[in-house]
Amino acid sequence: MNGRVLWTPSPARIARQPLTRFAEAARAATGRELADYAALHAWSIEDRDAFWSHVWDFCEVVGAKGGAALRDEGDMRDARFFPEARLNVAETLLRRCGPEEAIVFRSEDKVERRLSGDELKALVSRLAQGLAAAGVASGDRVAAMLPNMPEAVALMLACASLGAIFSSCSPDFGERGVLDRFGQIEPKLFFACDGYHYAGKVIRVADKLGPISRALKPERTVIVPLIGEAEAVAAGTWNGATLDAFLAPFAPAPLRCEPLPFAHPLFILYSSGTTGVPKCIVHSAGGALLQLMKEHRLHCGITPGARVFYFTTCGWMMWNWLAFALGSGATLLLYDGSPFHPNGNVLFDYLAAERATLFGTSAKFIDAVRKEGLRPIETHDLSAIETITSTGSPLSPEGFDFVYDGIKRDVHLASISGGTDIVSCFVLGVPWLPVHEGEIQGAGLGMAVDVYDDDGRPVRGEKGDLVCTRAFPSMPVAFWNDPGGERYRAAYFERFPNVWCHGDFAEWTGHDGIVIHGRSDATLNPQGVRIGTAEIYNVVESLPEIAEAICVGQDFDGDVRVVLFVRPKPGFDLDEALTRRIRDEIRRNTSPRHVPAKVLAVPDIPRTKSGKIVELAVREVIHGRPVKNKEALANPEALDHFADRAELKD
Repeated sequence: MNGRVLWTPSPARIARQPLTRFAEAARAATGRELADYAALHAWSIEDRDAFWSHVWDFCEVVGAKGGAALRDEGDMRDARFFPEARLNVAETLLRRCGPEEAIVFRSEDKVERRLSGDELKALVSRLAQGLAAAGVASGDRVAAMLPNMPEAVALMLACASLGAIFSSCSPDFGERGVLDRFGQIEPKLFFACDGYHYAGKVIRVADKLGPISRALKPERTVIVPLIGEAEAVAAGTWNGATLDAFLAPFAPAPLRCEPLPFAHPLFILYSSGTTGVPKCIVHSAGGALLQLMKEHRLHCGITPGARVFYFTTCGWMMWNWLAFALGSGATLLLYDGSPFHPNGNVLFDYLAAERATLFGTSAKFIDAVRKEGLRPIETHDLSAIETITSTGSPLSPEGFDFVYDGIKRDVHLASISGGTDIVSCFVLGVPWLPVHEGEIQGAGLGMAVDVYDDDGRPVRGEKGDLVCTRAFPSMPVAFWNDPGGERYRAAYFERFPNVWCHGDFAEWTGHDGIVIHGRSDATLNPQGVRIGTAEIYNVVESLPEIAEAICVGQDFDGDVRVVLFVRPKPGFDLDEALTRRIRDEIRRNTSPRHVPAKVLAVPDIPRTKSGKIVELAVREVIHGRPVKNKEALANPEALDHFADRAELKD
């Protein structure tokens, strides 16, 4: 696969990239030529000790680095990065605080706030004092059910300053979904909002907060105001107090940050939980900081003064990714609410008004804007945007084309892929390289990414499993409540010994780009041939009659057959003619093996809170098996459309 070139960075753009300055400093330090990205990436893998030490220095991490950057015991899980280091990530993330804006926040059209760096640091100081007074110490857990708002960022930084472990979800999670996550980690304090805004409506959460707080039984339940009902909501919760009351005894003071080991836990993130209780993935402070600063500075070109927007919630790892852009001196542009209220231009209105320099979104959002017929390139001043990043699912070739045709022509489009498991990316944008249609530009620096066949052999130009063959700093510290590490090992190292297998079905292109064909655990296997679902989606969702699709494998007659469900656009029906055209287009653009045995219409498609479609849950439903954790879904009622379909019985 070799997609056509859609954009090439100019020499002037390359010259001003932090990646260019980093490479020049690395050349001077190592004496190596490092003439292109391939050479730079090879060095970052061959000499990880020198590379990660250089990243620490270049990104100006605050702390004592110590001696060796890597102590590698041979087994990936035993590798130790910066084993002698002492640091506190709050110092690095807050070091550029001053009178300039640190955070801009909008909650649809209902709330707008701006915090300077000094105001953010003052809020962090007061929160840290409040946490300490409530008994929170190093290693304790603090949980937050909050919108993507300034208090969430400040609370995370306050936890970091004390060495506490921060864990968050968004307020649209149901009671069971919150308890399935936070109930496992037993937080000492629980922070929640009094409500939030979505699609022009005020969404109240008091009815579920009472039972959640009583089940968790924290030392304090702290209610953060957003809709003006904090006092009433706090009164109905376990040991409840408003944020104002919680902070009242404390005035801003110099922030005291405890120096901690590099591997000290900072975050607990969660697997999607669509096939059982979510796994609690523990991430280190140092690993997240170094990995994310590398991605921000070197791969995304974020520098002091940048204005960074990512459409995310506190239930998705991209929120953690966004928050850490403070460490590169960026202003965070936070948005909470519907991306289509009052219409599909709302995010572009925000980007234009705030002069965003990085626009992060999902492939599904780009596709939805394209299908709505919107053309921000003609209606909005997006001249400040230098980088557009897309993740959540593979960005289709049509999505790539639309970004350049309908959003902005001179922009670095970086399709990125990694996940909650590593709170970062394996493959992502490279600002030195051209953007090819339908392709991710390359492997991240320091990431020994490859594609393996079923026998564990590297392959080029063939589809296989995305793997990483050497340790990297943002590998999880552990899974919570997994003292022997067996669940951790089974999740990533069971398929190939001592090689991280990520669960993505991928393929190298002829110029070292990469294409993600979907999740390998959702890979279709008709007649034993592995097929990535994204290949089918790229074809089907390009049809003007189809809004979106989901494809699964059904066990049938001793084999697996491909079943495609589509949600037609309003005004269209899945009749025989459209079904035939879908099959013809799939056959013409992929192969006969990709052609679904069944094409069926549904009015809705289930997805997680972060917007990812859930193929595995649909697969369970069509086989008559229970979905273990529907609370992980944003719209669990959509699963009903897949159950007991008579069409699937012949």
